Amino acid sequence: MSEMPHSEAAPALELSRVVKSFGAVVALRSGSIRLQKGSIHALIGENGAGKSTLVKIIAGLYRRDAGDFFLEGEPVDFHSTAQSKAAGIAVIYQEPTLFPDLSVTENIFMGRQPTSRLGRIDRKAMKTEATEIFERLGVRIDPDRLTEGLSIADQQIIEIAKAISLDARVLIMDEPTAALSGVEVERLFAVARSLRDEGRALVFISHRFDEVFELCDTVTVMRDGSYVDTMAIADTTVDELVRQMVGRDVTELFPKLPADVGEDVLVVDGLSQKGVFHDISFTVKAGEIVGLAGLVGAGRSEVARAVFGVDPYETGSVTVNGKTLPKNRPAAAMAAGIALVPEDRRKQGLVLDQSVTRNITLAIRGRLAKWGLIWGGLENAASEIWSSRLEVKTAALDADTGTLSGGNQQKVVLGKWLATHPKLLIVDEPTRGIDVGTKSEVHRLMSQLAQEGIAILMISSELPEVLGMADRVLVMREGRLTGEFAREDATPENVMFAATAEQEVAR
Repeated sequence: MSEMPHSEAAPALELSRVVKSFGAVVALRSGSIRLQKGSIHALIGENGAGKSTLVKIIAGLYRRDAGDFFLEGEPVDFHSTAQSKAAGIAVIYQEPTLFPDLSVTENIFMGRQPTSRLGRIDRKAMKTEATEIFERLGVRIDPDRLTEGLSIADQQIIEIAKAISLDARVLIMDEPTAALSGVEVERLFAVARSLRDEGRALVFISHRFDEVFELCDTVTVMRDGSYVDTMAIADTTVDELVRQMVGRDVTELFPKLPADVGEDVLVVDGLSQKGVFHDISFTVKAGEIVGLAGLVGAGRSEVARAVFGVDPYETGSVTVNGKTLPKNRPAAAMAAGIALVPEDRRKQGLVLDQSVTRNITLAIRGRLAKWGLIWGGLENAASEIWSSRLEVKTAALDADTGTLSGGNQQKVVLGKWLATHPKLLIVDEPTRGIDVGTKSEVHRLMSQLAQEGIAILMISSELPEVLGMADRVLVMREGRLTGEFAREDATPENVMFAATAEQEVAR
């Protein structure tokens, strides 16, 4: 492992060789990071690399077991989040934690409202300061409106405004762009740059290399709970960062294995739902990976959910292996061999406060019952088979699934549905929010499943993933199919044109 580069100026924040364990599990072996004032510093690593633990130590949620922690050259030891905030540190999470029934201004000043000489809350002063902060950030948000109904992007800006009102000198943004549109990302980046220009130190945690290279000045890489290296963005490449993250060269992120394509497994014919999607027709064959591309809001997830029987459709039909399925019957879809790995694994795919074993066996519990009771031996055996095949990293199979990294949670969802031995696997954003090494593992698994004859419908907003994994690419725009391409014809230009231009695929 490299030593952190030395700087003459006292850093805004520095952690050196920090250790943190939870019982027998070592979450952080040697965590280090150094932040300079007036810079945006990327923190990257695979899921489970120790990034979250390092951030929680900075935020005062955890106390380190060993190592050094300095703030502007002075040693510190936070016992609580209140101490961290008082020291000028703010963390902006992917999902903001605002009070929906309070106004924007009230959320910014919650717990520290200014008062007049008469001891009353000075709402005018609060609104004035909130307005000034938004003007400095170059954003337009009504300080009087309730936060309920605001976009994730606006809520994140409010969290940043709260940090500025506290005069935070260090801001940590943890996967802030995961749920944002392109325009919202650009606005967030403009805000981040303005904060940097004011002399603040920012940490940007992301799995998206294009964003890291666009926004950040420097980058620290972590692997297996340890510091690996710190580099100037201008002096490194994506390939180098990937190698540092995973400890090996990832020359093939999309390991597409040869598979024998068989007969139609899924036939969708004329599927329509008013205002959602119209006249959708396509097939997926045994051993084939079909990519479903398009912009956010094109209707891709809604079509997948309709095929699985979760969402309604008015006209058309869904046929699996020659048998037409009834509408709105997920149980019938499962009985026919359809499995759906949903877009939002945390809310739709998992029970986070249940064990890994329980989650993996959720969809097959009927098969594990004897005389009306779940037989623990069968349940444990099924869990061990799939957690082993998918290489789920967990302290124990009886650990709560919510304690796992995002990549391992995704593996658990996959295991849950693969345990049903599906004929058709629908995966919606299969690698969203997971690191590059785990992405490669998921891609390899999908190729192996196709080799085994499983038909796969893959929905993805990542064009390289679609082009790298799919045998055939379908494109949707505003609820309609606007393109279908064989693998050799699926170029970025063709797919993007179909996703954005006024056209409809010929039937």
